[in-house]
Amino acid sequence: MKSQHSKIVAENRKARHDYEIEDTLEAGLVLVGTEVKSLRMGKASLKDAYARIKNGEVFLYQMHISPYPFAYYDNHDPLRPRKLLLHAREIRKLYGKVNEKGYSLVPLSLYFKNGKAKLTLALARGKRAHDKRETIRQRDQKRELDRERKNNR
Repeated sequence: MKSQHSKIVAENRKARHDYEIEDTLEAGLVLVGTEVKSLRMGKASLKDAYARIKNGEVFLYQMHISPYPFAYYDNHDPLRPRKLLLHAREIRKLYGKVNEKGYSLVPLSLYFKNGKAKLTLALARGKRAHDKRETIRQRDQKRELDRERKNNR
């Protein structure tokens, strides 16, 4: 998915904890110049970000890109909605899934690939509290098994 030329700018670590990831895709972003410069400085956060499909287009909301400190004027709004660039067939597929119960579009990571800003977007279903506990339990069991295997060598 990501080439060796990619530099991760921001990751949404909490997404894998709060959601069950069904599918992922790579999307481009429509950005203004000061946003790109801020991203290159690593000034972005995907913490509360989410994507929505509106009028056949996908938009990313609540992604924070800090204002570029060296811009003299015309700096960007840090929380403005940003359009995601996807193929029409991908948008139609996502639209069908999101209209099913419980699916959300969650950004996982923001990175540069061959000089272009890209976003990994996940089709995800929210986990309930008992699902989260089950995931933690499985991870702990796997860790114990790995530890046992290591000690038995």
